[in-house]
Amino acid sequence: MSAPFTRADFGPDFAWGTASAAFQIEGAVAADGRGPSVWDVFQQKKGAIKTGETAETACDFYSRYTDDIGLHTSMGFNAFRFSIAWSRVLPDGTGRVNEAGLAFYDRVIDECLRQGQTPWICLYHWDLPQALEDRGGWANRQVLDWFTEYVTLIVKAFGHKVKHWLVLNEPSAFTLLGYLVGMHAPGRRSIGSVTAVIHHATLAQAEGGRLIRDNVPGAVVGTTFSCSPVEPFSAGKRDQQAAQRADALLNRLFIEPSLGMGYPTRELSFLSAIQKRIAQPGDWERLAFDFDLIGLQHYFRVVVEHSLLVPYLWGREVSPNRRGVEHITEMGWEVHPQSMLTILRQFNQYDGIRQVMVAESGAAFFDQVEFGRVVDIQRVGYHQQCLKQVLQAKTEGINVTGYFVWTLLDNFEWAEGYRPRFGLVHVDHRTQQRIIKQSGLWFRALLAE
Repeated sequence: MSAPFTRADFGPDFAWGTASAAFQIEGAVAADGRGPSVWDVFQQKKGAIKTGETAETACDFYSRYTDDIGLHTSMGFNAFRFSIAWSRVLPDGTGRVNEAGLAFYDRVIDECLRQGQTPWICLYHWDLPQALEDRGGWANRQVLDWFTEYVTLIVKAFGHKVKHWLVLNEPSAFTLLGYLVGMHAPGRRSIGSVTAVIHHATLAQAEGGRLIRDNVPGAVVGTTFSCSPVEPFSAGKRDQQAAQRADALLNRLFIEPSLGMGYPTRELSFLSAIQKRIAQPGDWERLAFDFDLIGLQHYFRVVVEHSLLVPYLWGREVSPNRRGVEHITEMGWEVHPQSMLTILRQFNQYDGIRQVMVAESGAAFFDQVEFGRVVDIQRVGYHQQCLKQVLQAKTEGINVTGYFVWTLLDNFEWAEGYRPRFGLVHVDHRTQQRIIKQSGLWFRALLAE
């Protein structure tokens, strides 16, 4: 399937990459002094992972990083996004530094540079050290001091080599899924503490940006947000209002404070507790930071209807199945590439955002190995259609500067286990054999032009 565009259409400075997360690919969870993270503990709970699997080995990237970066390079990408496992470098969360952990990431960075890849480091991709969760985790305001210590360690260790940085990965996911509904680590369900978690994460987002800028000359400083265009199920007033509340929760909650706009309390009244009980003097100024770029992580649109069954939001998603959607991924997400352009337009309306990039985009389908090949035509179509929307956004003057595929390798997909496969490279998690899928070969052809 040839693309209706070329690499050159996106410009010479466009970043082409894949994104990954330490916990999902590294394995080696007890190797060389690494401490446990919240995900190490959470995955052991009965029923926490749908398949009953763990990431103790994952993709064994810890041992195979040279070859895996080589696969990435062979497909023509020029930017490799990965995260640092906090507990690999600070096993107790603070204090004692694990030099072996720092040395591992130093080797990964050097391998990227050796292969002509620009390393993009994401500082926090959901894996808080369990030692800090035992002390209250993101609900404890001390997390700001812990995070400052961690970020300072990393940027001073690698800032002379790495110039592209992302502070947080999808704060709405690890705060809401982890502390409100309990679907992700650490598995808490608390409306009482989630406002503190949200506020502390938002402060950490800005503080991380300041620390990078102060310590890394010439740094490009960003952070990432999961985002989905939200549409009402009907033209009725109650569905319209439910969609507005959902949009505030899914798309506005973390970007607006960073832009100095405060939290969207008009739509989400429960956030007023932050100002009344949680915030300290000076916090409102500290929430804002002038990021160089904003990473948008988009997979699907959300259609919402009014519902009395969901407190505070008073709305719920109408599933793609119920709406009669034909094209659905293995995650149950609607394939709707047009929403990529919609969300880029939505974030482009904010004053203060200088550039955006697609920091994650991908789709899980049921892949099969047949005669040593994986012909994942649906995934090829997904990325082709999404890139058409990105190119249209650039044509409209939106400053989109990169596209990062989720993900390089079929990995441990959090609470879903290994069943959903997003990778451009098929991984047999029993043998660790790798096969570049048709989608990876499609990118190779595109990026060779």
